[in-house]
Order: sequence, then C-alpha cells, then structure tokens
Amino acid sequence: MSGFELIEGGTSPIRAWIKGVPLEPAAANQLRNVAGLPFIHSHLAVMPDVHFGRGATVGSVIPTKGAIIPAAVGVDIGCGMMAVQTSLTASDLPDTLAPLRSEIERKVPVGNGPGGDFRDASPTSSATVLRNSGLASRLDAILDRHPKINGSKLQRQLGTLGGGNHFIEICLDEADRVWVMLHSGSRGTGNIIGQYFIGRAREELARRVLGYHVPDRDLAFFMEGEPLFDDYVEAVLWAQDYARANRELMMQRVLLAMRGQLPAFKLGRTAVNCHHNYVERETHFGEEVWLTRKGAVRARDGDLGIIPGSMGAKSFIVRGKGNPDSFCSCSHGAGRSMSRTEAKRRFTLDDHIQATAAVECRKDAGVIDETPMAYKDIDAVMAAQADLVDIVHTLRQVVCVKG
Repeated sequence: MSGFELIEGGTSPIRAWIKGVPLEPAAANQLRNVAGLPFIHSHLAVMPDVHFGRGATVGSVIPTKGAIIPAAVGVDIGCGMMAVQTSLTASDLPDTLAPLRSEIERKVPVGNGPGGDFRDASPTSSATVLRNSGLASRLDAILDRHPKINGSKLQRQLGTLGGGNHFIEICLDEADRVWVMLHSGSRGTGNIIGQYFIGRAREELARRVLGYHVPDRDLAFFMEGEPLFDDYVEAVLWAQDYARANRELMMQRVLLAMRGQLPAFKLGRTAVNCHHNYVERETHFGEEVWLTRKGAVRARDGDLGIIPGSMGAKSFIVRGKGNPDSFCSCSHGAGRSMSRTEAKRRFTLDDHIQATAAVECRKDAGVIDETPMAYKDIDAVMAAQADLVDIVHTLRQVVCVKG
C-alpha cells in the first residue's frame, strides 16, 4: 500500500509522502503552482523533506513533457552525496579527532577558496581531473555559444567543498565500521550556469508567441524544439558531470588525509555517488519524460542512495524499492524546518554546542544556521517514506567538516 497523501488544489495530482512531517503553507502553494503547468506528466511527487524553494519546492519530483524549468533544477546543479565504507572500525580512531578534522580541511578547501595548484600533475589535482575527464573542453564549447557565462571558477573550485549545508563527515555504522561521507555539487560554475539560464528562460517566456502564463517568474521554462532548450540540456548535463567529478576528487583527498592520520585501511565494497538536484530523461507510466529531482534521490529497485540527517543527527544508506508513484525517488535529507535567518534568531551558540557534543566539528556562531534543530526530525522523515526505501546502514557522525 502506498504511503502518499493527496494535496488538494493542483491541476495535476500532487502525491506527497508527508505523513507525520510538517508541510509549510508556502511550500504547499508552490506545489500547486507547479502542478498547474500544462506540461506536467501524470502528477507531482513530494518527498517528506519538502520545504520552500526558489520557484519549486525542495523535495519535489517534477516530470515534464517537452519542457524543462531551469529554476526547478536549481543553481546548485548536480549537488549530491558520496559515501564509501572502509575496513577501519571505531577502535582504530584516536581519542582526539581534532587533528583529523584539521588535516581534512587542509586537503579539501572549504568555503569558496581555491582548489589548489593547477600546475600540480598528481592524480588528486584539479588540473589532472579536468584534463582526463574532458570537462574543460566541453565547457569551452558551451562558452563559445554563451560567452556571458563566466567559466573562470572551473579550475579554482574543483575539489572544494563550498559552504551552507555542504559537508564532509567521518561516520560509524551500526557495527562501528568507519565510513566517509560528503555532500557537494557543481560549485560556483554550476551556480553561474543555473542563474544564466534561469534569466534566459524568463526572456523566452516574455517573447514566446503562444503567451504561456506562469504564476511565478521562476517557473519560466524552455520548450523542446527551441534552440535554448538543447543548449540548456548540454550545460546542465555538463554541470552534473562536473559535480560528480568534484565529489570524487574530494573523496580522494579525504582518504589521503585519513591515510596520514589513521592505521592502514582498505575500502569496502559499498560506495555510493548520487545526485539529488538534477534533471535527466527517464520513462515513467509508459512515456519518456524529463524528470527533475529538486532535492530528491533516484530510488529504483535496488538503487543505493544516501539520506543524510543534520550535524549531530543520524544518516542513512538506503536501497530503493522502485515505487512508481514516487517516480522511483526518495528524500535527499531531513529538510529544513526553518530559514537560516530564523535559526540564527532562535538558537544560541550554547544550544549548538550541546546538540553537537558527540561530534568533532565547528562550534561557532558561523554555523548556527546549520544546527540540528534547524532541520526536520530525520526519524519522522524516514518513517514517512518506508514504502520508498529500505535502510541498509545507519550512520552517526564523529567528525563533521563544514564550509
């Protein structure tokens, strides 16, 4: 039996896995706006971590026929998770984890800092990754047609974490095995691409002869057959590949930091690298569509995915059940329960220190907006999507690096 509830008021049906999880009125209105677009296929699927976003809600799965909404894909294009299991156990970790966190922060620049020396030819250098992957030449082809996109951050930010809710964690599973988990995306270059094409979509909406009305300018779209549609698809697929390469490069650097601080170890068989802000061609209910997962993970039957909690909360490695009503998707995390501004107003530094007492992490005013209390209850989120995924491993953080 499917666990979704119907949200009333949309032209297309809205199926939401939100039982026991709050849904803010502003997010519900956004869902109705998207459901009213003429090119929605079948219905919208809403994940339990749903919350208000730009144009479309974070935690929504949007199937479209003949059109893509750039703001629904978002500006953190290809953002996602990567996790690997190691042969280490909790007994292999030192009593004090601060030196390990410091070494990871040295190997992986946080915030918006540069990614390293691009004359470096080592396997973990940005220059090597760009050269071997073809990402640089692919971006050049995009910039030739769209010179207003600034590609200068391509090299400078590959292999960097970023800020906000991006993180690197060392975790322990239910058997005390050590895992490495990280969360990031296409960084500044992907953001610039997203912002540029959102603006172009607004321009196209104003010029389009058919005169489509949208209830929010951020729901402006490209239609198949228009020149900019193919250009956007090329650019967004590039950004998604760049995001995946960024996570892989960061993982190499984190493992290098660990090998200098911990006993020798091997990597386990379980490794996951999944997007949760992206668009791709998929077939659902007998038709090929463009499927946008804005804060959602693909969860086909047998797919492994990652659903993180917040700083100091549990995270999960999951296996998809292939539920067709959700377009084979699940949540991408706990989901914010309040804005960053509200979190800073409501919680003190002492609140944050107490909530993260068991984690080696930043404990300063700069991360209060990421404190665990700013997010929904991850256990409630997991319970609401029991028919979408099975839990394979439950992880708890012992080190958390934030931008």
